[in-house]
Amino acid sequence: MQLLTETEAKSFRDFIDRHDFFYICGHKEPDGDCICSCIALGMLVQKKGKEFQLLSAGPFKRTEIKRYENRFSSSMRFLSEEERKKSALIITDCSEYARLGDIDGDLHNLDTCVIDHHKTASAPEGALCIIDPSSPAACAIVQILYESVVGPIPKETAEILFTGLCTDTGFFRFLESDSAEVFKAASRLVSSGANPRATYDFITGGKPYETRKLLGSALSRAERYLDGKLIVTSETTDDTQKWGAEGRDSDALYTLLLASEKTLAVVFVRQESEHSCTIGFRSRGNVDVSAVAAKFGGGGHKNASGASSSGKIDTLIPQIVKEFARVL
Repeated sequence: MQLLTETEAKSFRDFIDRHDFFYICGHKEPDGDCICSCIALGMLVQKKGKEFQLLSAGPFKRTEIKRYENRFSSSMRFLSEEERKKSALIITDCSEYARLGDIDGDLHNLDTCVIDHHKTASAPEGALCIIDPSSPAACAIVQILYESVVGPIPKETAEILFTGLCTDTGFFRFLESDSAEVFKAASRLVSSGANPRATYDFITGGKPYETRKLLGSALSRAERYLDGKLIVTSETTDDTQKWGAEGRDSDALYTLLLASEKTLAVVFVRQESEHSCTIGFRSRGNVDVSAVAAKFGGGGHKNASGASSSGKIDTLIPQIVKEFARVL
């Protein structure tokens, strides 16, 4: 993770100072890092005496973000023409309007700041960009911004930022030997009151029993390809109807399958509708799944990416295996 430069800190500080109201929005299908970075940014601008609205297209399916749903809206607060001139948009944990999903209102033509850590990020023209692909989470960037613009982080904000950091790092399991600055930043959050044990229980606990059955179904459907280096599994619409969509635990699925001997990458294809699927990609080591995800209109990180694609499970899986044959 790169430390924020003084130029970046000043640019962000000036961005906050010259506006009175902020729309703060992350990507659709939000995860913990997305939601927590939004909330922490709201706390930041509030500390600077500004007003804000948190926006999300949802859905809030994940157990660890359910408690925050009532803080967000999918409809922009109405502003007069004069008020809009003094307003701005902060996009976090993604960089493209399309990734924001269905928000009721016009987010275009607002002074915009993008805070992101995705390798495939491409921001709107003219936006202030604070993008660091070496950062493990958007919350890690927001923490540095908060400390630079506001100062020491209070307990509630520290808890929010620590939760987001832990979700995107797999509770630090995905970090490597170049992550000293991340651990230093995390230690400051703990010093401010974030509780690692309570955060772990919050992120991993409270899953509906039905999600354990759904996990078993996905495990039983898993198939190995490319001499065991790739595992692909899926979830059908029948699975979703039988076991529900609330509290899905794909992270546990990836962890279990990546632990298999020889396995370097795991793909999870979920049939969302008759003609569309979402695809999750995870990998170990130097296998760059973001390059494969890009072939299906998605992107993300080297070891964790996603995509939405038209098609059905049975037709997509051969295409996915073909793309992985080029990189494994």
